[in-house]
Amino acid sequence: MADDTSYKTPHDTHSNKQNAIAFYEMAYLGEPEKAVGLYVGADYIQHNPVVGDGKQAFIDYFTEMAEYQGKSIRFVRAIAEGDLVALHTHQTWPGNDQYITMDFFRFDEQGKIVEHWDSIQQVPSESKNNNTMY
Repeated sequence: MADDTSYKTPHDTHSNKQNAIAFYEMAYLGEPEKAVGLYVGADYIQHNPVVGDGKQAFIDYFTEMAEYQGKSIRFVRAIAEGDLVALHTHQTWPGNDQYITMDFFRFDEQGKIVEHWDSIQQVPSESKNNNTMY
């Protein structure tokens, strides 16, 4: 029989998906400090090369982004497995610039975000196929 100390609580993938969406939307729409306070763990590891590591660097980056009024985000899909959540979004920025993002968040055992990776691509004006990017 396994020792009780070796048991790990499984991640609540449904809650993690909901929390990743709420975190992303809150930060994207101008409340990064509140988003970090509610959804981020003790440490925050950032893999996006244009954002510094740690919670304060995240807050600073998204505070600067708040100056872009009129942006919107649509969550196309959210996928969770184990301690990871992947979000696929369609963003529209001022001037109708459109982007597709794919973000990955790692959650700790308390259901808090502790690590982030992402990739972003601008939607081109022309495509060689009739498929959307989402």
